[in-house]
Amino acid sequence: MIPGPVKSLARTVGLTRPRVAAARMACERATLAVAGTRRERPGGRVLCYHSVGQPECGVNDVTPGRFRHQIELALRLGYRFVPAATIAEGNGEAWDLAITFDDGWRSVLEAAEPILRDHAIPWTLFVVSGWLDRPGSGPGGVLSWREVEALASAGAEIGSHSVTHPDFGRISPERAAEELEGSRRSIAARLGLRPESFAIPLGQSANWTPDAARAAQYAGYRIIYAQAVETRPLGTIGRSFVTHFDNDLVFGALLKGAYDAWEEWT
Repeated sequence: MIPGPVKSLARTVGLTRPRVAAARMACERATLAVAGTRRERPGGRVLCYHSVGQPECGVNDVTPGRFRHQIELALRLGYRFVPAATIAEGNGEAWDLAITFDDGWRSVLEAAEPILRDHAIPWTLFVVSGWLDRPGSGPGGVLSWREVEALASAGAEIGSHSVTHPDFGRISPERAAEELEGSRRSIAARLGLRPESFAIPLGQSANWTPDAARAAQYAGYRIIYAQAVETRPLGTIGRSFVTHFDNDLVFGALLKGAYDAWEEWT
């Protein structure tokens, strides 16, 4: 929730809620890059991206040039890219990184995949099945099933990101089960594979419940990814959220754990 004084200031200067949130995010990440506590991750780190060159995605969007630079910077620093499951299953090492994408934006195919292919990097895509089943039901600019199938054939791991991208912290246990089971069924029908991994929509500590966790296990998911490494819900795998504002200073701090206790402000 946005504090009252911040709302008042926003009205005074004519800022919208998304712009206020974006400005605060930029300030917080810049501050933590300088003053944040570094936290060792002996088992590796999973990175969470969304889009690569789709400005309509706002704070979730990383430009193609910056994405390529971040990959190459990590490699120069001595990091090794591994499948996300390697880290999730406890088989990662301190200098291991994994790449994941949420939502299924078209720029992942058009901009990110060629960069990942150039560097032979394994990666995971979490799709919102209802947006693909019913074009127009979700935001514009997302992939089609045919394009997701092409990415899977090229080696990308496909996981679920639910049917409609709800806040699992606010829906009933019955709805949670429908979102989890329905997405897995749809992916199986379209791609001939049953995903074992699920990424929580929104991904913060308040966006998941014990009922949802039980429903995910019953649906057949083996790995549940969240964000916010230190505040993630019990039984989930934390990921480090890469944002539009992450220059070299911020990205380097992210790799060292400066944002492990940070959650996106909404």
